[in-house]
Amino acid sequence: MVKIIKIAQLWGCYKLKKKEKKPCCFADNETEWRVIKPDVFATIMDFFTSGLPVVNEADAPRADTAPSEDDDEMVAMIKEVLDTRIRPTVQEDGGDVLYRGFEDGIVKLKLQGSCTSCPSSIITLKSGIQNMLQFYVPEVEGVEQVKEEDVDVEKEVH
Repeated sequence: MVKIIKIAQLWGCYKLKKKEKKPCCFADNETEWRVIKPDVFATIMDFFTSGLPVVNEADAPRADTAPSEDDDEMVAMIKEVLDTRIRPTVQEDGGDVLYRGFEDGIVKLKLQGSCTSCPSSIITLKSGIQNMLQFYVPEVEGVEQVKEEDVDVEKEVH
């Protein structure tokens, strides 16, 4: 992730996305690709010669969606949809979604990264994530955002 950030800081690179596990640098309108290309390639080559691991620990399967013996079939399906359909899309824009529970038809999720400060995060949660989960798991009645403070309070109560 550090090297991706270094690419994003290059002059002329106005937007950087991770598509299909590859960084994509978009040059601004005033910068031609032939001008920025050598710097992008140099940054990538520096990374490969650094000896740092290619696989990022953050890309490993998340503990919140790891299958558990306690999970019923519905929870397992919810976790799979989150990992395979929802997370990759949200992560492209610099965010993430963490599974926090399923109770009475409501999936509890925590938004992270750019999703926490995005003004349209509620729309993403209700329109995008909720609709996708309801399509694949009809038993899902809704989606609720959980803030970290809410999780801490729940732990104290139970």
